[in-house]
Amino acid sequence: MTADWQEARALAYTAGREAAGPTEVVSLPDADGRTLAEPLRALTDLPAFPTSSIDGWAVRGPQPWQPVGRVLAGGVAAPLERDGTCVEIATGAMVPAGAEMLVRVEESTRDAAGLVSGQPRPRPVPEWRLPGEEAHKDEELMPAGTAVDPAVIGVAATCGYEVLSVRSQPRAGLLVFGDELLTAGPPGAGRVRDSLGPQVPGWLRRSGAVVAPESVSGPVQDTLAAHLTALRGALETNDLVCTTGGTMHGPVDHLHPALAELGAEYLVNTVAVRPGFPMLLARVPGKDGRPRFLAGLPGNPQSAIIALITLVAPLLAGLQGRPAPALAQVEAATDVPGRGDFTHLVLARLDQGARSATPVGHSGSAMLRGLSNAQGFLVIRPGMRATAGDLVPFLHLPLIAGERP
Repeated sequence: MTADWQEARALAYTAGREAAGPTEVVSLPDADGRTLAEPLRALTDLPAFPTSSIDGWAVRGPQPWQPVGRVLAGGVAAPLERDGTCVEIATGAMVPAGAEMLVRVEESTRDAAGLVSGQPRPRPVPEWRLPGEEAHKDEELMPAGTAVDPAVIGVAATCGYEVLSVRSQPRAGLLVFGDELLTAGPPGAGRVRDSLGPQVPGWLRRSGAVVAPESVSGPVQDTLAAHLTALRGALETNDLVCTTGGTMHGPVDHLHPALAELGAEYLVNTVAVRPGFPMLLARVPGKDGRPRFLAGLPGNPQSAIIALITLVAPLLAGLQGRPAPALAQVEAATDVPGRGDFTHLVLARLDQGARSATPVGHSGSAMLRGLSNAQGFLVIRPGMRATAGDLVPFLHLPLIAGERP
């Protein structure tokens, strides 16, 4: 039965969440691109102590002030116990107890006797950071499911973490089907150049999967026996196997018979979306008791990428315990037609503020030129069309894992 596009995305995500892999502990540098398995909480107040924002003097009482010491970043300041005293202080250093004000070095003078005076300009905030100003001890800073990027690693390091608990990364492979495909040189003489073998692994990595070079294979010979051999091998070493082409029921389309032979269960078998027909997602029992997944992508290149962002990106998000890929809202810069009872995905580029999107053209299911100029797709729901200025859902193409749109 043909699934609604939104329903298909939800089914793929739920299947991934139900099969999410175990957690593991990794060092901070190794956490980049991974997914938090537990909330990231502050281990102490941030800052943990009053911290100077300037180079200058920590003073107590009326001026002039008698210097009684110095405190540098990393040192512990002795308290200022008497009025009329001060300590020299560096940016990042602990503010001593008893200090009433910080005076910038450029707004101070010293007389012949060494006494310090100052004429600080009024400022709306103090010249030091207070404990807990950024976060309080045990405060949740990032929820479980957050994609880890260098900024998250920096926050964790600031808190005092040395390792993070993260989800295991799903392993993905790709099998390219089609005797008509060339792997080198220009197309001609009835044969076309394979464009999916080189690009699909990059989209999978941007969705958080690990793709080993040996997990990309093809073209696989157009026989049922060759398909079964390739699929069994790929499913042994990968959590997800993507295939390209063979999703119909033509004379050399062997994917459906192969899935029957493997005892696969269809989660989605065709989706009411254009371009993108036909696509499928199946669950295959693994020898170790854990399910494997197979995503059948159409052979036409743009349709294949639409199948990938429809079924594979939500599945991989679920497998990593991340939130499902969300739709943004943008203005349609031009009128955009619908496709009757189908969801219409329209390649579009965003303006600089990402407030509106313009269709890029060259959007035939076999074309890739439009894809190379787009940041994602305008989503026109069944029975709908968009008029210039309408707010329309927008689905971003997968970004580098952890990258913010």
